Amino acid sequence: MPAIAKVTKEMIIDAAFEIAREMGAENITARTVSQKLGCSTQPVLYHFKTIEDVRIAAHKKAGEFHIDYVTNLSGKYERPMLEVGMRYIQFAVEEKNLFRFLYHSNYYTGVSLSDWLTGKIFDSLFPILRRQANVDEQQAYSIFSQIVLVTHGIASLLANNAMVYDEAYCIRTLSNAYFGIMYLIKEKLDIASDLNGR
Repeated sequence: MPAIAKVTKEMIIDAAFEIAREMGAENITARTVSQKLGCSTQPVLYHFKTIEDVRIAAHKKAGEFHIDYVTNLSGKYERPMLEVGMRYIQFAVEEKNLFRFLYHSNYYTGVSLSDWLTGKIFDSLFPILRRQANVDEQQAYSIFSQIVLVTHGIASLLANNAMVYDEAYCIRTLSNAYFGIMYLIKEKLDIASDLNGR
């Protein structure tokens, strides 16, 4: 008789991630995970104390998947940060369930907006922005926070509604946000330079 394949913690996380992706995170239960793996619920509850722990692990995996998706740049758009923003929006269109799991499931309880924007989830995006805009760290944060909030607003609307995705409109909106904040930063630098020159 062949040995029964061992169900690992990683297999359970992968199964929960796929359930969230296909059906929505609210469908992650010991039963649905075990059905996905073709096993009893015993291995799920052996590796995780509660089903909420499974959801938290799947949420982390979804976050990593999201950042890989967003930062997988092809050069399709004229500026790297525009492509990052467009991929963020496209993720919300193509992966509605994962987007809602990531950002509409209350897993950021107690985290301030500032902490979220400077958190590990966005670490890989700051070097891209600093190179593109040729700015210091504080300026990069100012630009990034404005762009992310505009981008996230568009993405949330598309992820939660049966709206039509208009790529050209999104490009114009993100470009306006980027150049608007760049203009404000340049104005501040010019004013500071004028004041220092007096």
